[in-house]
Amino acid sequence: MKKYNVAILGATGAVGQEFLKLIEEREFPFNELKLLASERSAGKVIEFMGKDYIVEEAKPDSFKDVHIALFAGGATSKTLAPEAVKRGAVVIDNSSAFRMDPEVPLVVPEVNPEAIKNHKGIIANPNCSTIIMVMALKPIYDVVKIKRIVVSTYQAVSGAGKEAIDELTDQVKAVMEKSPVEANILPGASLPKHYQIAFNLLPQIDVFVEDDYTKEEMKMVHETHKILNDYTVGITATTVRVPVYRSHSESVNIELDGPMSPEEAKQVLAKFPGVIVEDNPAEMLYPMPLYTSDRNEVSVGRIRADKTVPHGLNMWVVGDQIRKGAALNAVQIAEYMVEHNLI
Repeated sequence: MKKYNVAILGATGAVGQEFLKLIEEREFPFNELKLLASERSAGKVIEFMGKDYIVEEAKPDSFKDVHIALFAGGATSKTLAPEAVKRGAVVIDNSSAFRMDPEVPLVVPEVNPEAIKNHKGIIANPNCSTIIMVMALKPIYDVVKIKRIVVSTYQAVSGAGKEAIDELTDQVKAVMEKSPVEANILPGASLPKHYQIAFNLLPQIDVFVEDDYTKEEMKMVHETHKILNDYTVGITATTVRVPVYRSHSESVNIELDGPMSPEEAKQVLAKFPGVIVEDNPAEMLYPMPLYTSDRNEVSVGRIRADKTVPHGLNMWVVGDQIRKGAALNAVQIAEYMVEHNLI
């Protein structure tokens, strides 16, 4: 099998570390591996598959002779992705920089793999919440068209980075010890005001934009339209940060163009690659973030009729946003390209 030179930008972060785990787990055919990060992280040593790799500062020339560049996300994508492409690399980018660019495919491999072949050097990974939701929507959409989606998310703090994980831990400890609680990260480190997340919920992820929706909420709207290639679907979202370390949960309500029973929905979901149906109310079986962490699949449960509309369904959808919502999705795109000789 042909092997490829791979670069990971953001190798020291949570998604970058997950890239490494998945490359080893899935036996991705790499030849040379280059680990890149900011100047601050340059020089760190990462042991991977029995070999020590020195993390290099990411610069345009870092991508010379690289076939596949996995970008873990961040502000540098906008400047470094085009530089990587100039040097012959295909960039799979986890940031929001290129998602809505009409020249850049926005891909979930189980949902719209056909878009990959249209790339011009950059392929965008969708937002983690969008990926998790469309995995549950697509098998239903393929049978009966969806008219409207109402989604509320319950997003883990790891979606905001390692600093948010540490802050939740510190805050829980402070509350239990009856010490002062410090809040410096959430709902966003760059925002002018911060709130305690321990024993609390924050109904804001990212900045507020048009009509008092947040940027995160509008990502789910715009990205879902692009991935499904259907801009007629009505979509509204409310995104909430919850005091959970890992795995995002979503309450998804859909209105269909025609009939589909909950049992039919369970059947089509169970057949879809990457989806697991966990739905048995009598046995109290349903997806939970604690048990979906470190799993590749998206779990769906609480599938039931919404009787307030002619053809409505409710679902509870849970997935590991660092795996399927980020690193795994990008690696799957790379695997698809390898399999179909698109590199």
